[in-house]
Amino acid sequence: MISILGFLRPAPHIARVSQPHIQKSYPRFRWRILEATFIGYATFYLVRNNLPVVSREMGQALHYSKDQIGDMLAVMVAVYGLGRFFMGSLSDRSNPRYFMPLGLLLTAACNFAFSAASSYPAHLALWAMNGLAQSMGWAPCGRSLSHWYSIRERGTVFGFWNLAQNSGGGLIGIIAAYSAELLGWRSAFYVPGILATVCAIYLMVRLRDTPQSEGLPSIEEYRDDYPDGGSGNGEKELGTRELFVDYILKNRYLWLIAGANFFVYIARYAMLDWGPTFLKEVKHASLGQGGIGTFTLEFSAMLSTVLAGWLSDKIGGRRGMICVVCMIPAFLAFIGILYSPNNQLWLDLALFGVIGFFVYPAQMLLGICALDVTSKKAIGTANGLLSILGSLGRVAESKGIGALAQHYGWNAALYGILISVLVGIGLMSFMWNLTPKSAEARVVASR
Repeated sequence: MISILGFLRPAPHIARVSQPHIQKSYPRFRWRILEATFIGYATFYLVRNNLPVVSREMGQALHYSKDQIGDMLAVMVAVYGLGRFFMGSLSDRSNPRYFMPLGLLLTAACNFAFSAASSYPAHLALWAMNGLAQSMGWAPCGRSLSHWYSIRERGTVFGFWNLAQNSGGGLIGIIAAYSAELLGWRSAFYVPGILATVCAIYLMVRLRDTPQSEGLPSIEEYRDDYPDGGSGNGEKELGTRELFVDYILKNRYLWLIAGANFFVYIARYAMLDWGPTFLKEVKHASLGQGGIGTFTLEFSAMLSTVLAGWLSDKIGGRRGMICVVCMIPAFLAFIGILYSPNNQLWLDLALFGVIGFFVYPAQMLLGICALDVTSKKAIGTANGLLSILGSLGRVAESKGIGALAQHYGWNAALYGILISVLVGIGLMSFMWNLTPKSAEARVVASR
């Protein structure tokens, strides 16, 4: 495929520049990569999380049931999960400067077509295609950040970068809701599509591939931070069998992390996908107030995600322990939503904030755990495996909560979420003492 899409090939290494130029350029490029991947990934969320915000209005206009809306959400994330695995593998061997903008242009095109369509089969197919385009977002970011930031910076840097999804996911709650109120539900897809197109052009200008493609040393050499404590060879390219078999299929820790991710995705997306509808139907919220619920859920995580990433670096990379600690308050917040009075919308919005504050750090740290237990040359593929299990969790959530709410009521749906959170806590407890060094030693020993 790389031979067919030759422009996606990784940028070649060039001759090393002078030491003064390295000292001047490296910090500037590191900030540039962080800035571009942050803005780019936030924009992916503008053309991904817009459907839940206007699903009720769209359903009323086109006479779609909750089951049909759930099918659209489910097929999107199913394709997204599978796409993350295969696109992750492709991204591991591609130039993010062109790979990521291509994904944004494709997802923008899907949104334009979705807003123009009026039939259920067309909407189902287009939202599935959007899932495939969306799968091109995370992997080039992971590749870029892992080549420009060292392992000891990983928790802090990814903690900050992870705010991109909260920024994009929160802003779309406002953008989609008020676009729909002013111009109709179709504008909730047109407006984000235009923003994604502009951002794709920006990414092609700002992004770059590896440090060596700019004449700079590897990040391990620059920061003197080799994973094994020695000189290492952090730039060895992996063959297909070595990538998939040794670093993915035989990696027991990676499968444990992916299993936990299944249940964390249910907790994360339950209120994103169905929260606006729940607030409107049960708590009598308006369209704008439903959008504020999404905004609250996303933006409440901004401080906690950075803090959790920084703290995980400070305690030696024991990210599993922090995941467990975070999910317990989230569990209690879901109980609060279950029993809160229907006429106290402020309380539900506050509980949405508690869920976002604690669930997002856990989901982010699971992703970093996956990076800790594999090679930076296999990051896209490893995260793709997490995404498959996570997306299966979101499929279960999209279909399951929609079906439970439709046939048994919202209380039954909330009980399903609570059970999922408990199982996730149980799986993450096996990672309590997991650190990057302990994981690396056990993974190497298993090969």
